[in-house]
Amino acid sequence: MNKDIQSYNHSQATSDTEICFLLASVIDSVLTEAENKIWHAHPVWFLDGNPIVGYSKLKDSIQLLFWSGQTFEEEKLINQGKFKATEIRYTSKTQIELTDLKRWLKKAREIQWDYKNIVKRKGQLERLK
Repeated sequence: MNKDIQSYNHSQATSDTEICFLLASVIDSVLTEAENKIWHAHPVWFLDGNPIVGYSKLKDSIQLLFWSGQTFEEEKLINQGKFKATEIRYTSKTQIELTDLKRWLKKAREIQWDYKNIVKRKGQLERLK
């Protein structure tokens, strides 16, 4: 696991640390080809420079974000923002359903919108996969 992501995870409260380490472990195991780093102060995984999935600490939970998630057609994921992102929030690692998480991560690999070039395209997203 990336050392910066480990540090981020360790900097959280105990229950949040457990959530973060479980999420990072599962993401790493499914998206083995993804680059991961701290991006805008949060752990994010990229495929070919395109952000795919990441998580962050909110006031009362850990938010797991899928940049292209609105295209996944998954009812447990909640639309986030004006583009194609979705989220799910966790307050305990027992809330993480591994079957769902692994399915979403596979979809994140297969269904991608081009966030890498969103500025160059003046806010317009194009589907990559």
